[in-house]
Amino acid sequence: MSGNWQAGQPAVVGAKASPSKLAAGLHFIATPIGAARDITLRALDILATADVLVAEDTRSLRHLMEIHGVSLDHRPLISYHDQNGDQARPKVMAHLAEGKSVVYASEAGTPLVADPGYQLGRAAIEADVPVFTAPGPSAALAALTISGLPSDRFLFAGFPPRTSKAKQEWFRTMDNASATMIFYESPKRVKDTLEDLGAAYGFDRQVVICRELTKRFEEALRGTVAELQAALADREIKGEIVILVDRAGKREAVPEDIEAALRKLLPDMSVKDASAEVAQHFGLKRREVYQIALGMAEK
Repeated sequence: MSGNWQAGQPAVVGAKASPSKLAAGLHFIATPIGAARDITLRALDILATADVLVAEDTRSLRHLMEIHGVSLDHRPLISYHDQNGDQARPKVMAHLAEGKSVVYASEAGTPLVADPGYQLGRAAIEADVPVFTAPGPSAALAALTISGLPSDRFLFAGFPPRTSKAKQEWFRTMDNASATMIFYESPKRVKDTLEDLGAAYGFDRQVVICRELTKRFEEALRGTVAELQAALADREIKGEIVILVDRAGKREAVPEDIEAALRKLLPDMSVKDASAEVAQHFGLKRREVYQIALGMAEK
């Protein structure tokens, strides 16, 4: 998620509060996903006192620090993202090996949640370096909070594949989790993704699209796949997008539905594999569906 923050007023405390010396180790901090004031006081203290600063986007971090009056003070500021991780990670690890405190911030939101940081965290742990976190903003959790969908169990799935066929298969593999699914998507692909959602889950599945969370034009669209397709048909979609999908309801399988599902899969799959997938989809026994498939072949 991008770091296009809205400044507002700087925090009252942080660097000016003269926090105590930061413990040596790697400190992950969450940064705002829209409103700059969503930064936590603890994150500001860490930014003010860390020996070394590491950021997915150094310009975004500098801007955030300027908003809140946190000075860099000639401390090292290292760029670290997915594309340069192999080159930048040894530099960061060298500072950690010297017993320094290092803070890492992704461009916006929580590191590792569809953002860089995993390999760096693993490297620190394997080197017996302490790893800490200052929790805070997360677009996925913010969207879940306002979605109105069940929050007792949820699955964060990152970004879906880009091609239609791969995306539909991606959706189908997660439909048995009995959880609200959360994923990020490009605004340019939202309409195509709704079509793929409908193909995978049915166009009556409940979906929530959250756009520009915590920003000026924040919006949450709720409805079935078909309803949201109609609502967005003539709209140009812009901004940061989080999509949430309700879990599958209980389905009462009837023979016609089972046979239709089998006919769709059998041209590309063996009878055994197609029967297994359909049985899982409807919550039936594999043997029962396999017998139906064999009966269809004999007709």
